[in-house]
Amino acid sequence: MNAAQGHRGPDDEGVWAVPGIALAHRRLSILDPTPAGHQPWHDASGDVLVFNGELYNFKELAEELGGTFETDSDTEVLMRALRTWGMEALHRFNGMFAFAWWNAQREELVIARDRLGIKPVYWSTIDGGLAFASEVRALLASGAVQRKLNRTALVDYLRYGTVHAPDTLIEGVNLLPAGHWMRVQDAEVELHRWWSAATAIGEVEPWQDRQHAVSTLRSTLRDAVRLRMRSDVPLGAFLSGGVDSSAVVGLMQEVSERPVSTFSVTFNEGEFDESPWSRMVAERFGTDHHEIRLTAEQFLKQVPAALQAMDHPSGDGPNSFVVSEATKAAGITVALSGLGGDELFAGYPVFQRSKKLLEWRWLGSWPVGLRRFAGKAYAASKGTVTARKQADVLAGDYFDLEHTYPLSRQLFLEEDLRRIWKGGKVPGNRVYSWLSKEIEPNTPGFFLPFYSKVSVAELGTYLGHTLLRDADQMSMAHALEVRVPFLDHRLVAAALAVPDGWKEPSTPKKLLTDALGDLLPDEVTQRKKMGFVLPWEQWMRGPLKPLCERGLEALKRVDVLDGSEVDRLWKAFLAGDARVNYTRVWMLVTLGDWMDRHGIG
Repeated sequence: MNAAQGHRGPDDEGVWAVPGIALAHRRLSILDPTPAGHQPWHDASGDVLVFNGELYNFKELAEELGGTFETDSDTEVLMRALRTWGMEALHRFNGMFAFAWWNAQREELVIARDRLGIKPVYWSTIDGGLAFASEVRALLASGAVQRKLNRTALVDYLRYGTVHAPDTLIEGVNLLPAGHWMRVQDAEVELHRWWSAATAIGEVEPWQDRQHAVSTLRSTLRDAVRLRMRSDVPLGAFLSGGVDSSAVVGLMQEVSERPVSTFSVTFNEGEFDESPWSRMVAERFGTDHHEIRLTAEQFLKQVPAALQAMDHPSGDGPNSFVVSEATKAAGITVALSGLGGDELFAGYPVFQRSKKLLEWRWLGSWPVGLRRFAGKAYAASKGTVTARKQADVLAGDYFDLEHTYPLSRQLFLEEDLRRIWKGGKVPGNRVYSWLSKEIEPNTPGFFLPFYSKVSVAELGTYLGHTLLRDADQMSMAHALEVRVPFLDHRLVAAALAVPDGWKEPSTPKKLLTDALGDLLPDEVTQRKKMGFVLPWEQWMRGPLKPLCERGLEALKRVDVLDGSEVDRLWKAFLAGDARVNYTRVWMLVTLGDWMDRHGIG
């Protein structure tokens, strides 16, 4: 099991075992890289700890705890904090983490995950015991986990190109949800939630006015960047030239005494090359800038390796794989990322779309037959997936966020699912019920602004289960640690507490750019969001066609899927049918490839 995830920690390894329990660890040495930081970590009481991630405020915690420490690592501080404060210590931690703590006196194991789920923990009950790991492949390597497909989770994947916690695509393997911890004692397993984004706004002092919010956001983000620059190994930043990554780089340079190392992947093809903006930002802040110029063909050659690196399938990921490989090859072990800025500051179209749909709720007074007819006519005239989603909303009975948001991120719509699914009635969409509870918790006096409700939805779905999972598995495939200042819990709570009127995106991420002041040039703050887009359609119809067909062929062997529908989708895509975009086909290819490689059936 430890060897199966050796790529995550090539610097050191360790195993500790006594009758009834064994803990193992692979180390990527970042804080106190000396042998003193070896894990599993023991203390004089007999307690043992394995820890993945970073406690960014470990120095402040060490001062609060007092006494002397044997190492300069955050692992020792984490252990001391747990022994001193128990599980209340979690609320004092600022970091990304997944850890397991064996309390020798109580003979209990505690496993915990950070607030936003930046670091993963998978677990499974096996043969009367429990196994856990940072990756699914480690659980499979135990030989005790059946490689059986979770049919209910498969529907979740078809809808969203990912699977939401606690499920995974393997029956009996669970993902510990973000902001949760679990206690294992004898045969008992208890799960506890210790943090939620929605209720975190209760931690924020009332705003005096908009300027107060703007200045607080700026100082909080700056401090989040400062803390995430603590490292005993070479550190840098991803720089696309967009607002989020540029803000992180600018603030890094403010708190650094030497030029920050920045990394941009650039392309010759102008339609998806962002180098003019990343170069402008690098020059503005005087960074030690590295442009990693790739041709589309060079990127293309990396796609099979990116698929092999996927621990849990994803409809995305190769982009992160290539950027991480190039950054690691340049000698960097820790990289800061702008991930999370769009989710907190209304950077995606889904924010405006969701609000507009809420304003259209008067359409619910129309006869349902008329709305359904109008929607079908509109969808037929446009012939796009977006138009079909709008038609589905129009034909529904509700226009509130709980019903419209889950549809906005769907890849396979309900009509598509009914065609491809042979497993009886299609399981319901769990995102609906999750979101309803998440944005309306049973808390007296609770109020969450509408844009913040969309943020909570994004944090718990697309960000948490696609972007963060991809960032972790694709960066750790190269033993590169990615840190995300925008997901500092203090900044998340502050951003969610801001009223909608102050966050209204009259220009891209208006609240964030106001908080940054004159840090960034207008060319960056006013530029249209570009994203990291490559010519996937041409590749899938050309050089990636054999790989696609192998993946789809594997998928056709799944008993609950209609193989003829898989064939129809592939042929429609090859013919250029706008109703079958490449993202839907590619996530099927990825799934089939993953199942075939791991023998999941």
